[in-house]
Amino acid sequence: MEINIDKIITKYKGKDGIAIPLLQELQELEGYLAPESIRYLSEHTGIPVAELYGVATFYSMFYLEPQGRHIIRVCKGTACHVSGADTLGVAIRSYLGLSEGENTTSDSRFTVLEVACLGCCSLAPVIMIGDKTYGKLAVDKIGKILDQYE
Repeated sequence: MEINIDKIITKYKGKDGIAIPLLQELQELEGYLAPESIRYLSEHTGIPVAELYGVATFYSMFYLEPQGRHIIRVCKGTACHVSGADTLGVAIRSYLGLSEGENTTSDSRFTVLEVACLGCCSLAPVIMIGDKTYGKLAVDKIGKILDQYE
């Protein structure tokens, strides 16, 4: 692990504004930002741990815990909210067998995240799985959509 992280550090060391690209490459390498990896980055770059965590928690593209192979983003924007996004989110979680407070399935196949807006208001309610957008959704379509993903 450290050898690959060291390559990332070497690539950016001594440059300004490296927190985001460092964290992006670390997450690409490990799948998420593990606390011990963030500490390692801090120790070897001089960037304070608090700064790295600040960046990692500010941007929704960073994950501080392991994620599933497929990330389902459920839009909670105004258009989606009034079009039934809450019901959709509940249906997705129920179909996947997720309990209250769980975001990732036990087989690490899916992670469900609520997002502020996906920018597809005319298609409300909307979910995104990876880079594919599904709009004008109804609860009865959830199973057919999710069953496409291994």
